[in-house]
Amino acid sequence: MGDRSRLCSVWLGSETGILKGVSLSRLQAFNFCNTSRLSRDQEVRVLSWSDPAESELLVGSVDGTVKTFSTEKGAFIESRSCGDPAEGCFSGLVALSGSSLVTCTESGTVRVWREDRGEPVTELAAGKNVARMRQSPVHRSKVATGGKENGLKIWDLERPESPLFSAKNLRDDWLDLRRPHWVRDVAFIPESDKVVTCTGYHQVHVFDPSSPQRRPVLEAEFGEFPLTALSLPAGGSTVAVGNTRGQIALLDLRKGQVRGCLKGLAGGVRGLQCHPSRPLLASCGLDRFLRIHGLEDRKLQHKVYLKSRLNCLLLAGRLEDGGTGDTGEDGEGTEVKEEDEDEDEVWDSMEQVEEKAKRKTTEEGGEEMQKKKKRKKD
Repeated sequence: MGDRSRLCSVWLGSETGILKGVSLSRLQAFNFCNTSRLSRDQEVRVLSWSDPAESELLVGSVDGTVKTFSTEKGAFIESRSCGDPAEGCFSGLVALSGSSLVTCTESGTVRVWREDRGEPVTELAAGKNVARMRQSPVHRSKVATGGKENGLKIWDLERPESPLFSAKNLRDDWLDLRRPHWVRDVAFIPESDKVVTCTGYHQVHVFDPSSPQRRPVLEAEFGEFPLTALSLPAGGSTVAVGNTRGQIALLDLRKGQVRGCLKGLAGGVRGLQCHPSRPLLASCGLDRFLRIHGLEDRKLQHKVYLKSRLNCLLLAGRLEDGGTGDTGEDGEGTEVKEEDEDEDEVWDSMEQVEEKAKRKTTEEGGEEMQKKKKRKKD
């Protein structure tokens, strides 16, 4: 399994609890788990790299466990309990310097864990209904949180007593009615102090903690459906957002205008990630496909059917040669096959419908109708 995992450049977490890896150069997909021991409690909700070398993955499950997966060995090497299912699922999981990691649950509890300690060394309350926690790529101890009726907050984990920045609610609408807010995803804009969020009310907001204004310095909208995920391409002048209808758009962060849309999706978007150096965007969601789009021509380059509904994805910093394959003649992109030997047990456990029994019931019903018609004639 180690040879397979070293080939993978995209990693995905599924509702069935399977960690999936995709090799774009080999056009193959692999499952990494013991399918005989899967349960709904092992559903993968968050993925993160454990180290800059990308030799280990952190995998957060619904039951509150965080597993460490070695991409060199192709196996899970550690598992630890970092949450209580009663607090909700993980809404964030990131690594700090050394062997420390940070978890955040939907209840808003942010904890810092060290490998040599069974209890968290730092704990703070970020408010209820947290949908996402993200880490600053520059200042590793700085994280941002937000959720439903829980505005954007930026925290310094070295000084967790109070947030560094707390966003103010939006201005009332033209009828003087309060505008609700619902942060679904957040990202730190590179080479600036600004932070961008997307909301469940199809809005994109840019906040500038360095300015005295605590409300958004930019407001934009896309579509009519809730936005679920965002990611920043290299350069930081645009943001990619996806919604519950499988629509993905690129928005200009300076003017708030839509630059273009990416096509080919058929289900709600749950995960988006732009490659840190190449003009590529990976997406996954409810339609069970991983898709790779080019950001320059906005064409679909790869699509991978992975049999399970997908919750999250993680791109490797390096992509193999051939990882940006050509689009097929039909415009559908290169299709990658998943190994048949690792079929999800969901299919095996489904009850089979006997066609003969159905046909027999239909025939018996038809004979009964004929008898009734004959009685009426007599």
